[in-house]
Amino acid sequence: MAIDMENKELEKDLKKLPRWKKRLYIIIFQSDTFKGRLFDEMLLVLILFSVVMVMVESVAGLREQYSGFIYFSEWTLTILFLFEYVLRIICSPRPLKYIFSFFGIVDLLAILPTFLSLIVPGLQPLIVIRAIRLLRVYRILKLTRYIRAGNRLLIALRSSFRKIFIFMIFVLILVLLLGSIMYVVEGGQNGFYSIPLSIYWAVITLTTVGYGDIVPVTNLGKFIATFIMLLGYSIIAIPTGIVSSEITRGRAEKVETHVCDYCGESEHIKGSSFCNNCGHSL
Repeated sequence: MAIDMENKELEKDLKKLPRWKKRLYIIIFQSDTFKGRLFDEMLLVLILFSVVMVMVESVAGLREQYSGFIYFSEWTLTILFLFEYVLRIICSPRPLKYIFSFFGIVDLLAILPTFLSLIVPGLQPLIVIRAIRLLRVYRILKLTRYIRAGNRLLIALRSSFRKIFIFMIFVLILVLLLGSIMYVVEGGQNGFYSIPLSIYWAVITLTTVGYGDIVPVTNLGKFIATFIMLLGYSIIAIPTGIVSSEITRGRAEKVETHVCDYCGESEHIKGSSFCNNCGHSL
């Protein structure tokens, strides 16, 4: 319902815009029309090309061989993205909302590194931030089902935050205790030079990473390390179980209803009058 109200307010704001701004808005911000879809597809191609150029520039041999082309491409793409960013602000019915939105900030960050590199050399690799703009592909491909699944996961994570937070405190206390024990058992002569270093070893052992830069030598230390490794498998499974139970509970609260004519969603909260995915009336 909130989404439906927001769409109505947006339509009112669009009516207040001049005709040319409204047409420009439809092309730039929407992909339901041929021109809008073409604009988004061209934008994604430019973003991909820009990311490839950053990767090519990181290879020393290619950077020396194609330095001129890379430099020209980088500035050409930056100017094009700057022009696109300005157009989005001009045609948006709510410029400030776009500027401080997620995509608005990403669009700005995609432009800044090239200009900042004139002041602080070596910032060019940050242009790879443009890859985040590829998230716009969901508008073109209409990945509503994937977006819906992502929303369910976020709701489950939010619902299980307290349980996971308490669990993480328990893990923190556990690694502090185990690290301190290993410091006493192994001592500095076996690589456990301090309690913080021993805690570091406990973390990488508990998470079954095992870099191997520090290893226990004594029999008691090896026994404790074996216990921590086995404990790590059970600990890793706990957050997964917490989130899975919240996802299952969230699905149980929904019932099969008639399909939304706009987005095709078929699962809605019992008694709802509006689609929980797109906000349109059922």
